[in-house]
Amino acid sequence: MSDQIKPTNAELVDISLLNPAVPEDEKRIKEAFEDRNWNEIKSADSWVIFKVMAEFVEGFDKLAKIGPCVSLFGSARTLPDNPHYKTAEEIAAKLVRHGYGVITGGGPGIMEAGNKGAFEQGGKSVGLNIKLPFEQHSNIYIDHDKSINFDFFFVRKVMFVKYSQGFVVMPGGFGTLDEMFEAMTLIQTKKIGRFPIVLVGSSYWSGLLEWIKSTMLTESNINAEDLKLISIVDTPDEAVKVIDKFYSKYLLKPNF
Repeated sequence: MSDQIKPTNAELVDISLLNPAVPEDEKRIKEAFEDRNWNEIKSADSWVIFKVMAEFVEGFDKLAKIGPCVSLFGSARTLPDNPHYKTAEEIAAKLVRHGYGVITGGGPGIMEAGNKGAFEQGGKSVGLNIKLPFEQHSNIYIDHDKSINFDFFFVRKVMFVKYSQGFVVMPGGFGTLDEMFEAMTLIQTKKIGRFPIVLVGSSYWSGLLEWIKSTMLTESNINAEDLKLISIVDTPDEAVKVIDKFYSKYLLKPNF
């Protein structure tokens, strides 16, 4: 580490004290270093493969004929009295009125708001729930035949991307960023079509976008064209307008 970037008067810190592992973490860490014989490896990995396959099959089966949908991402921690909750609900309602279904992560917070807006407008309300030890539980606004529970984040993200014609991203945390950058990466690398990605809340997202421009772009880790993958808006009308404008440009119309 150079003198220029080395912290002054800094002491080495035991990072384990900053985020101590719980007993379950300790068990997983120790298991990663244990020697296993081939039969143990084959048996354990085979069960994982079957579980992954089962989740893909269920997802493909339930969503294959879902029709044009927009995925709505955002924090599970957003409470109903938060303005972001109301905004997400209004966006979902408008999307339904414009002919789209709505896909969310199926849990509380922004996900609940999205499903609620779609459900109350009589539109398709899809919930791709993930089993977690905290936060996540299915909300009551998901169509009973369009609720899927996942153990694996990567399978769930495949479903988001495969069956969405656009992505609306509300304020959120690590999970929201994971979903957003998954879509951006697949579009950037041309693994999927250039579907619109709409970030809602300029005050929330402007810092991230400024860092992307000032650091990632400056370091030539992305191209200037990549910045055009993202639209930033502040209102439900603006969010839905971006989706509609994209599809009117390409003469694509949702039909159910």
